[in-house]
Amino acid sequence: MAQLLYRLGKFSAKRAFAVIAIWVLLIGAAGAAALLSGGKLGTTMTLDGIPSQDLATSLQETFPEAARAAGQVVFHKADGVEFSAAEISGISNVLDRVKTLITVDDVADPFITQATLDSQRADLAAGLVAISDGKAEINKGQASLDAGQDQLDAAKSDLEAQAETLQQTLDAMVANNAPGTEQVLAGLAQIQAGLDQIALQQTELTNGQSKLDEGKTELASNEVQLVAGEKLLGTANNFRTVSVDGQTAFATIYFDQPTGQLDEVAAAEVVDLIEAQTPAGIQVEYSQSLVFSLDGLLGIGEIVGLAIAALVLAIMLRTFIGAGLPVIAAITGVAISAAITFALSSVIEMTSTTPLLGIMLGLAVGIDYSLFILNRHRRQLKAGVELQESIGLANGTSGNAVVFAGITVVIALLALNLTGVGFLGLMGSAGALAIVVAVSVALTLVPAVLGLAKEKVLTQKERLVREATGLSSTPEQVYALEEANASHKPVFANKRPWVVIIGVVTVLMIVAVPALSMRLALPDGGAEASDSTAFKSYTLISEAFGPGSNGSLVAIVDVPENLDEIAELQLQADVSERLFALDNVSAVLPGGVSTSGLDLMFVLVPEFGPTSAETEQLVFDIRELEKVFPAELNANIEVTGIAAVNIDISQKLADVLPLYLGTVVILSFLLLILVFRSLIVPLVATGGFLLTVGATLGAVVAVYQFGWLSEVLGVTQAGPILSFLPILLIGILFGLAMDYQLFVVSGMREAFVHGKSAKDSIDSGIHLGRPVVIAAAIIMVSVFGGFAFSHITMIKPMGFGLAIGVLIDAFLVRLLLVPALMSVIGKAAWYLPKWLDRLLPDVDVEGAKLERLRSQA
Repeated sequence: MAQLLYRLGKFSAKRAFAVIAIWVLLIGAAGAAALLSGGKLGTTMTLDGIPSQDLATSLQETFPEAARAAGQVVFHKADGVEFSAAEISGISNVLDRVKTLITVDDVADPFITQATLDSQRADLAAGLVAISDGKAEINKGQASLDAGQDQLDAAKSDLEAQAETLQQTLDAMVANNAPGTEQVLAGLAQIQAGLDQIALQQTELTNGQSKLDEGKTELASNEVQLVAGEKLLGTANNFRTVSVDGQTAFATIYFDQPTGQLDEVAAAEVVDLIEAQTPAGIQVEYSQSLVFSLDGLLGIGEIVGLAIAALVLAIMLRTFIGAGLPVIAAITGVAISAAITFALSSVIEMTSTTPLLGIMLGLAVGIDYSLFILNRHRRQLKAGVELQESIGLANGTSGNAVVFAGITVVIALLALNLTGVGFLGLMGSAGALAIVVAVSVALTLVPAVLGLAKEKVLTQKERLVREATGLSSTPEQVYALEEANASHKPVFANKRPWVVIIGVVTVLMIVAVPALSMRLALPDGGAEASDSTAFKSYTLISEAFGPGSNGSLVAIVDVPENLDEIAELQLQADVSERLFALDNVSAVLPGGVSTSGLDLMFVLVPEFGPTSAETEQLVFDIRELEKVFPAELNANIEVTGIAAVNIDISQKLADVLPLYLGTVVILSFLLLILVFRSLIVPLVATGGFLLTVGATLGAVVAVYQFGWLSEVLGVTQAGPILSFLPILLIGILFGLAMDYQLFVVSGMREAFVHGKSAKDSIDSGIHLGRPVVIAAAIIMVSVFGGFAFSHITMIKPMGFGLAIGVLIDAFLVRLLLVPALMSVIGKAAWYLPKWLDRLLPDVDVEGAKLERLRSQA
């Protein structure tokens, strides 16, 4: 590998214009592909394979209207006066115009919605009064019928008694042939006429009773519906779209695109129209989904970070060309990798955050990798090596280390695909692409520019010294000259190893303590910058309607067979009451019934925000109902929403973390054995990394969850940590930690290979590598730290975590703890069984074999 890179470096230097032209063409081709591909980035991360996401996906079939992309628009009167009739009319007119946009499917006008809710409550109250009046009328009618029946029964009994008496009299007269039977018969006829009249009256009473019974049945049915409606309105009583004080209202815009695929252009069109036509004096704010954008990715913080990196390079290298080359190389690599990533978004579904990791890493490692090669080249020039030879040697030695460092980072990033979380794997792949391009730029473009720059990478004074010293003919002479000029003072970690070990381990373990209380979630509007419209929207809704209105939960209840209208209504009422009875529920609204009639939707508004611990517990409580609903209601229940997704993704990542870590650690461990030809050094590297990641996560929790130093770092609202941040930090920091391990320990290995004792090689390696490692770490901290002030919510904690992680790993672990441990272990640190030594290929990462070959040439 070293020989190949040596030849590649010399070729690039000799054919500098051709190499530079190729890179310019690559930039143009990648840019053209990005522009012409029609790539599009989504706004929402989908997490296939988790219950909440699977349920959300199924809504596209069962409840297509609920699966539409949507955003909220908040209207507020900041003057403390409620909306006037003219203002309400003006807002409604604007929303009517929004509804005419081609990408908008529907608009929920807050004033119409609130009026409908109020009307339903009024209608319910009137209906209940009508039911009460109806009951009274029915009772009165029943009493009248009962009284009439009693009178008829009495009259009938009296007439029947008279008829019986007359009949007995008639029978006696006939038996005795007594005269006057005609009068008796006339009396019986009158009685029969009376009984016939009573029969007619009885028929009328029976018909009246039938009608009354029908009224009772109808009244009972209406009462069942009204009681169910009363329950439903009762559970929805706290839901409003216009605040009680009449000063805040929120509209919901529904698009014709699925959830998670809202086009930024469509959202911007809505925002622009509302901004232009909303009546004066009304504050308008928009939810996250309507205003998310990557515009201004390189903001003030990011630019300051790059400026600090350039300043560090200028101080270290003291030449314009030397300071500018790593920055140009990094920008070149990022431009190509970002363009390729965007072009691929036309065939691969990506989120807006997919390219960001590649941009961050591309800038940081692009500068560092170029710096390592440039620094080696400058050292060799100052030691008297011929220009072309120096470029080749720098590429074959430091470039070799860059290749293996890049491979380590790429392994960690590509392994993110093992998580099974699609967008996370894509972020890792985009980051890996950026690393591959950065390494390629460092190994070809940098040597080409160095070939053109000649000795101008040295200061005037350094060039004069080089001229006076003359050229060194062999690598041994170069090494001897560097050794003569290097400091031989023992480093503190080598003199007091146990003090360093105990001190560093203690400090890092203390810093790691907050990580024990870490909570994970996806960010909501409350995590946005305080001056952003998304944060203002979140705050206004929280104050006017409660924090839970910023992130409702959706419960789906499915039944085995279709229900009639009354049974369906009663089930809705029963389920709503059961859900409303749970802790931390502000309101429950029926969301409708699927076309199949087998699925019922319920929208729950929690009392607390979507990322709160209380709302997460509410999700667990709803899922507990899954155990009892089949037996009690002959139905099943599932839940989705931000809180449900937070729980599910955290569980999914926790499940795959061992596989991910195991894969990364094992592959990197084998790679480090290959590089250092030692079993102990990789163990030391891995142990140091565990301390780094623990302290890093502790610092992230302290700032973003506990709120420590939140004002300094621009953290608007403390809350849970980004769900996928820990696994992302673990992967990236592992790769970067192994980079620094490589660059620090390879110097020790080089000294050990050249015959120094294990203890002396530690001092030599630290003195040789410390300046460039410190500079590289400061550059990475500056670049990552700049992203900690990004306006993009997901990038801020990522930038901070990477910055603090590099700071801890480079300065405390690699420059203090590792040399201290190596000092305690001694020569055994370089032990490798002979049988394993014979099996392993010699990758010559220090370039020792290359130097021997060049000495013999």
